[in-house]
Amino acid sequence: MSETPPNTLQYRFDGPEEAPVLILGPSLGTTWHMWDRQIPELTRQWRVFRFDLPGHGGAPAYPASSVADLAARLLATLDGLGVQRFGYAGCALGGAVGIELALRHPERLASLALIAASPRFGTADEFRQRGVVVRTNGLDPIARSAPDRWFTGGFAAAQPAITEWAVQMVRTTDPGCYIAACEALASFDVRPELGSIGVPTLVLVGSEDQVTGPAEARTLVAGVPDARLAVVPGASHLVPVEQPAAVTDLLVRHFSTAWQPAFETATGHTVLPAAAAPAPAVVPPQPAPVAEIAPPAAAPEAQGRPDPYDTGIKVRREVLGDAHVDGVLARADAFSGEYQEFVTRYAWGEVWDRPGLDRRTRSCVALTALVAGGHLEDLASHTRAALRNGLTPDEIKEVLLQAAVYCGVPAANSAFRVAQQVVREETTPPE
Repeated sequence: MSETPPNTLQYRFDGPEEAPVLILGPSLGTTWHMWDRQIPELTRQWRVFRFDLPGHGGAPAYPASSVADLAARLLATLDGLGVQRFGYAGCALGGAVGIELALRHPERLASLALIAASPRFGTADEFRQRGVVVRTNGLDPIARSAPDRWFTGGFAAAQPAITEWAVQMVRTTDPGCYIAACEALASFDVRPELGSIGVPTLVLVGSEDQVTGPAEARTLVAGVPDARLAVVPGASHLVPVEQPAAVTDLLVRHFSTAWQPAFETATGHTVLPAAAAPAPAVVPPQPAPVAEIAPPAAAPEAQGRPDPYDTGIKVRREVLGDAHVDGVLARADAFSGEYQEFVTRYAWGEVWDRPGLDRRTRSCVALTALVAGGHLEDLASHTRAALRNGLTPDEIKEVLLQAAVYCGVPAANSAFRVAQQVVREETTPPE
């Protein structure tokens, strides 16, 4: 266990001190206990390091709003412990951290396993709306629906104690940290960079995973040059919990046989490690998991100085959502296309991206201006954006009340009708 400053993570070690370090990263809404069933076998060969996400499992509630921030906190924790090189296995959000490490800090990784992971998790809209639901209703609706996302129906019915454990694990998470983690997943998209991952990689997925299933796993395998795929039958998203023996066996096989030697950072050349890599485990003969070898992927093209349009389309999507922006751009034609480029480049790439005001404040200004101008169609999309930028329904109500004083009651009447409908749609938990 650990004392946890804001720039580090809560952690624990298991296994012999002299063994190579293997890190296990958790999924959103879980704690390090999701790996309990893997520990007895893994600690035969490795010193296992587990960590909790901020605000999860009683960890201090210091929100991290990007995967890069989580990876930096993990490395700061390891640096403080003198751990320089390690194997890494991560589930879902924990897998995203592993991808970030492989892309930005490859010299630290000896081997990588990505479980229920994806180079892009769903859509940004989905995760930002989940943040709106949590901000408005708390974590209880998300907690109650967690077993449906994480486990197959048969497992949930047969294991009521584990199902209840899952619900309570989410329910006791800090809401602010959960929302920040949703934002981290919303902004995570490394599809163009997968070809840069040079570490041996196992991509593991449950055959019944409806969150990040076999299709997403195959995208990873197709993009990562040295990757293979293992599909675990009869398992959903939280596959280490639902099929612990199969996952443990696959991890032992992978990390025993695909532990890459260290390389000299000054030259980029591979050198012999100071200590021998872990010996292969003795595993009884058994059917091999479904596996595929990924083809090489082309290296990403170098990027120049970004055009304001590139920043603008990113900010526009983050604020208004992919669905809205996709709809607007799809309706553009030869007559209106240049106007959409103009709005994207200057309204979103120049003004909305300026550092002088945060997005919450800009949303307040935008709502007020739209009420004053009577622009009800845009008011709906910007009310939705305001919720996703962090305003609560009560704060939006206060903005509209203030607008009523300065813009007039008739304008506010119409604005309240529009905003009321949007708030109802956005804050109602999914069935």
